[in-house]
Parts: sequence; structure tokens; C-alpha cells
Amino acid sequence: MRRYGKNPDEDDIRVRPNRKGNRPRTHIRPKHEDAAEGMVLTVDRGRLTVLVDDRIVMAMKARELGRKAAVVGDRVAVVGDLSGKKDTLARIVRISARSSVLRRTADDDDPYERVVVANADQLAIVTALADPEPRPRLIDRCVVAAYDGGLEPILVLTKSDLASADKLLETYSTLDIPYVVTSREEFTDGAELARVHELLDGKVTAFVGHSGVGKTTLVNALVPLERRRTTGHVNAVTGRGRHTTTSALALPLEGSEGWVIDTPGVRSFGLNHIDPSRVILAFPDLEPGTADCPRGCSHDEKDCALDAWVEGGHADPARLYSLRRLLATRERREDD
Repeated sequence: MRRYGKNPDEDDIRVRPNRKGNRPRTHIRPKHEDAAEGMVLTVDRGRLTVLVDDRIVMAMKARELGRKAAVVGDRVAVVGDLSGKKDTLARIVRISARSSVLRRTADDDDPYERVVVANADQLAIVTALADPEPRPRLIDRCVVAAYDGGLEPILVLTKSDLASADKLLETYSTLDIPYVVTSREEFTDGAELARVHELLDGKVTAFVGHSGVGKTTLVNALVPLERRRTTGHVNAVTGRGRHTTTSALALPLEGSEGWVIDTPGVRSFGLNHIDPSRVILAFPDLEPGTADCPRGCSHDEKDCALDAWVEGGHADPARLYSLRRLLATRERREDD
């Protein structure tokens, strides 16, 4: 066997040929200490629009991230050409830990969850009171997804000039969800818009709602045309510099440090990924009562300890009813 000395010549070392002709793979990854921090504004087919300081930069995910994907709202580290000039491209080399995640599945039989938005503080659930009729089951599903992902739900009820909001608000009164009611006439004079703006001020808010409820109209009113152009002028969603709500888009809230994230209209909101044990955390008055529940308790069965907890006066029975209604929403169709 041939042995090499302490300082062998390069010619003495056998190197295994690389058939692919590329550089040898290594487990050592660059640290990119000089990477700039940015926020993902929109994503389309591998191209990401990122806000770096006051510049809009086009970027792609670096290979070392593997299958980890960045979504709208992610805080990322970016290297490369950060000038924001036309035809330039940067690389996303790190994705920071997320404070919250809004997830959904295509339906309740779909095992694959999709992350819609990251790092949002609130989920504004936009629902028309008429034309189209409200869908309480869809609202329930959005509320559950918000609680599960660490977001605070908000109800934005539109078209109150066509129907009263009282019945729908009564359904959610025990959840203490902030809400605002708007009408088509009042919305144009700025009074209703100011109330919505107050709820969003200084926070990152994702908007969700099905087609026809006025979600995009509301977002357009909150973010003036000039701000939308500035943010979306290099948007790769359409290639024409405008957003058609075919993917999520983050927009700066006028006169505030807050952000509005417009998401595509939803026909369904699957909850196959939801862990019921996390939903109870949104009910701090009920959560201590689960200590005596049997293992794997669904909180809607004969031996559930929450019944005794409520009977003992520790919580309002209406709160337990609301919890069980939300937990049962996975087993009910959204158009029931």
C-alpha cells in the first residue's frame, strides 16, 4: 500500500473524478454575515419580491435552503445585487424564525398543508352580510386557523346597507373578536375606513374572504394607488406590474407602520392540518379545565372534564359551546 508523507505533492494525491463536472459537494455552508435583511412581499414561480430598506428587490431562493420555502411576510437575509434595478436578481440565503403562520389545506382530505402568510399579527376575515350571503362555517374555519397559527382574528362585515349584522355578531360575541361593520354608502365618506384603519394600525394583517365580499375593494381603499404601484411595480405575478390577487401580496398601510396582506379569494379552507389541542389555547378561561380530561380528549365527548369545569362556575357555558362549535367545524362542510 502506498503511503503519503506529511506534505505530499498534489500529483501524489488521487482525486475521485466528479462525473457531473460541477464543484464537489460540501456540508460547509457560507454564513453570509454581510447579508441584508428584507421582507417578502410576494412570491411567484420561484421569484420573490423583497423589500430591502426602501428598495424593491427581485430574488430567488439559494440552493442551500433546500426545500424550505419562503412565503409572503417572511423575514429573510438577502445577498447579491440589492440595487433594485431592472433585470437584477439577488439570493435569499436565510429565512428567519416565524412568529406566526397562517396555514390551510385544499380540503379536509388533503394531507398537504400550505403556508399562506408568515409573521402576520392579525387575520381580517372579510364577510358580506348579503350578496353573497354570509357563510358562518367558513368564518369558523378561518377563526380556527387564526387561533392555531398564532394570529388574532378580526371580523370585517361589509354591505350592512343590505342586511343587519346583529345575528352574525351574536354568534361570535362570546369569542370577543374585534369587529367593524361597513356599508357601501358610508365607506365612501371615509368614516368606516377610519375604523378599519384603527384596527390595523401598526400591525401586519392578512385579509381573507371569498369572492364578491369586497375584500379587494377594501384593500384598494386602504392602500392608495400610488403606494400599490410603488410596491408592486416589479411584481412577477402578472408580469405587467399589477396585482390581480392570484397570489398573496403585502402592501404598506397608508399613514402607519402596519402592513396589509391581500390573499386570493377562497372557495374552501381545509383544516386537515389543525391540531385540536392548540385551539384550546385561545380559550384561557377553559384551558385549565382540560387538566382532568382523558388522554386524546376531543373536548366534545362524554368524559370531557370541561363540562364539570363550566358547571363549577369557572367559565361561561356559552364559551364552551363556542369552543366545541369551532372544533367540530373540521367535520362539517363549509356550505352547511
